[in-house]
Amino acid sequence: MDLNILYEDMDILVCEKKPGVPVQSDKTLDYDLVNQLRNHCHQKNPGKEPYIGLVHRLDRPVGGIMAFAKTPFAAKELSKQIQEQKMQKTYYCIVTKDLSQKIGQEKTLLSDYLEKNQRNNVSTVVKNKTKNSKKAELYYEVLDAKENLSLIRVELLTGRHHQIRVQMAHHLAGIWGDTKYNSSATDEKGNWKNIALFSNSLSFIHPKTKKSVSFHLNPQGGIWETFETSFSYLN
Repeated sequence: MDLNILYEDMDILVCEKKPGVPVQSDKTLDYDLVNQLRNHCHQKNPGKEPYIGLVHRLDRPVGGIMAFAKTPFAAKELSKQIQEQKMQKTYYCIVTKDLSQKIGQEKTLLSDYLEKNQRNNVSTVVKNKTKNSKKAELYYEVLDAKENLSLIRVELLTGRHHQIRVQMAHHLAGIWGDTKYNSSATDEKGNWKNIALFSNSLSFIHPKTKKSVSFHLNPQGGIWETFETSFSYLN
């Protein structure tokens, strides 16, 4: 499987995660991104054991930009930025509802408490400060609407389990293809279905140089083609 490496140096590696590919090994034993990157680094430096530090995640059906650490020091520094909410992430998603009346409005804050059900691997919005719940916040803005679908940009402030998927479904509409949180979505033959959620922008402070770095990538193909013309003026 081809890798799309956006940036790489001695300390970090930034790449595109393809939808349907697990970030790390799971019970399916499917080839995962972390092992792909280890093989990539091993091929570049055959005599050295590669270090790939996982500092953040994307759900399996979600695609987009991810950053990895290539040293323990970089992993520690990037993890600290995430904990202090200094790593900025934005996403595009397509929801199954016409929200054209919201186009042009200022970005809106969604603030909820989410509770994760470990057994079913789903999260739900619950009352404030329910036991074991965690605060989840994001900003969203509606960019375009076509064919009972709406393109939304999300600025993630916290990184909770399935956060964007849960909050979109609770407040606006379910994400296209999301069989966990959108009752109108279908999953043909039980395969991992690609959902219309994509990490399109990632910004952080380089752990070694201390300079600000930013990466941008637009989703392509499939349902995203519905809004292909919209991406020409975004970012």
